[in-house]
Amino acid sequence: MTDTLKDLMKTIGQQARAASRQISRAETAKKNEALLAIAHALELGTDELIQENLKDLEAGKARGLDQAMLERLELNPQRIRQMAEGVREVAALKDPVGEISDLNYRPSGIQVGRMRVPLGVIGIIYESRPNVTADAAALCLKSGNACILRGGSESIHSNRAIAKAIRQGLEKGGLSPDIVQIIDTADRAAVGEMLKLDAFIDVIIPRGGKGLIQRIMAESSIPVIKHLDGICHVYVDDHCDLDKAKRISLNAKTHRYGVCNAMETLLVASRIAPIFLPDLASSLREKGVELRGCERTIEILEDAIPATEEDWNTEYLAPILAIRVVDDLDHAMDHIAQHGSSHTDAIVTEDYGRARRFLREVDSSSVMVNASTRFADGFEYGLGAEIGISTDKLHARGPVGLEGLTTLKFVVLGDGQIRE
Repeated sequence: MTDTLKDLMKTIGQQARAASRQISRAETAKKNEALLAIAHALELGTDELIQENLKDLEAGKARGLDQAMLERLELNPQRIRQMAEGVREVAALKDPVGEISDLNYRPSGIQVGRMRVPLGVIGIIYESRPNVTADAAALCLKSGNACILRGGSESIHSNRAIAKAIRQGLEKGGLSPDIVQIIDTADRAAVGEMLKLDAFIDVIIPRGGKGLIQRIMAESSIPVIKHLDGICHVYVDDHCDLDKAKRISLNAKTHRYGVCNAMETLLVASRIAPIFLPDLASSLREKGVELRGCERTIEILEDAIPATEEDWNTEYLAPILAIRVVDDLDHAMDHIAQHGSSHTDAIVTEDYGRARRFLREVDSSSVMVNASTRFADGFEYGLGAEIGISTDKLHARGPVGLEGLTTLKFVVLGDGQIRE
């Protein structure tokens, strides 16, 4: 680590801390003005954004990035319009900052409540998708936080161009451009140094592959909001509506494959498995899904590949599905407890008591009854845009939107009371 890089990162941290004071006290109208200006600047800069993005795409091809990665990296006029519209949607969201809740009188005459306030400075480390730069900046700004953004080296030119539009919008809105800062270096050592800035950064949010998140967990001296895997389950109970179970299972697996809220393991009650699985398997095969099953599954679906222990612990992010026939609800919940990742799990049942037990006993950030796991998403939950999905138990859990980027402090209202 060079002293120059250390000094650069310290300077960025100091600037972010100073800027966080300004944005934390900014009025909602002021923040919205800046967000709308950012959206306008992104649209005006479409040609420049595409030109800079082409540099990243060409470099990516030279480095041998696969087609899926290049597709995620690409910006085009439609994606830039969507990026700008996403910023406008954040501007339209309710501002959580300053909201007072649970205000109650105490016997002493004081009123005690809790006020929602920004976290301060948020560091976000992410890969590939350059739209994350605009999404993250918008969410942090609206929630009253300064942010330090470190995108992947594969999108450095795109991120610089987006950062330019963000700075223009902040300045037009009368706010400091230091509220949103981009680490403008591809040096991997910058991430390590960023993770040491606990004097300036209040929380780190990683968005990327498992390797990135594991590295951040191991090296960070700053609290991390994270999720490692999306090993999501659907349990089809023997008291289910079979048509409903089929629709939900197909959607949870095949709506999109490379997303963290896609079903990776299907659990089916043994009493209905011989009826349910052949019909579902036929539809899954038509969509090109590879089936891997336990011994009891193989007895029903002879062409399924025998599942290994590793399959129950794998987030495929691909057209592959692990299937296990279980004895009952308790067996299903035991499997989820042992192999799940605390992301999203669903039950399909018409039995109210079993549904209630599943909701209460399955320890995941989202637990669903008779709905596809694909609904585990900030937009679908009415949160607007999200910065990611947290499987942690402390602070934020599930989709992290504006409220997840704030915390609570106690406030006390009195009229001269003193403690006796």
